[in-house]
Amino acid sequence: MNGIQKKLFAGGAVVVIAIGYLALTGAKKGWVYYLPVDQYLSQQEYKTQRVKLHGKVAAEGLISNPGALDARFILLGDTGKLSVHYSGIIPDLFKADHEVVVEGKLDGAGVFQADVLLTKCASKYMAGEKTGEKTGEKTGEKSGEKADEHPTTRSGS
Repeated sequence: MNGIQKKLFAGGAVVVIAIGYLALTGAKKGWVYYLPVDQYLSQQEYKTQRVKLHGKVAAEGLISNPGALDARFILLGDTGKLSVHYSGIIPDLFKADHEVVVEGKLDGAGVFQADVLLTKCASKYMAGEKTGEKTGEKTGEKSGEKADEHPTTRSGS
């Protein structure tokens, strides 16, 4: 290799290392999808940060007003609980005893102010779809019809 080739090789190596470093540090921030409520409550470092929390919606204290785009509820962990105020569109599956993920930040009064609310999919929707155990609209069957037989309609008859 002559001098120019060595300089190009060294420059290329620096660029590759820099891109790798940026990709790794950017990916590290996205690796934590959400924290369990108990972990959030036990570690002070998260209290001042914007975080995603996972827990179950308690039946007690649930106030949901979809028309006003507002919900107040208690998010339960295994042992701890946290008051949450959410402002935004309320998902259809948002109910007591359902698992949710909320994103936001703790306010000065100790209430978690969330602006993102995601409901976790209930397991009843996944049970028979892969194995074909369920019938009805999941497999395309209606009473008395096979999944590959669809009634036809004629226009102009």
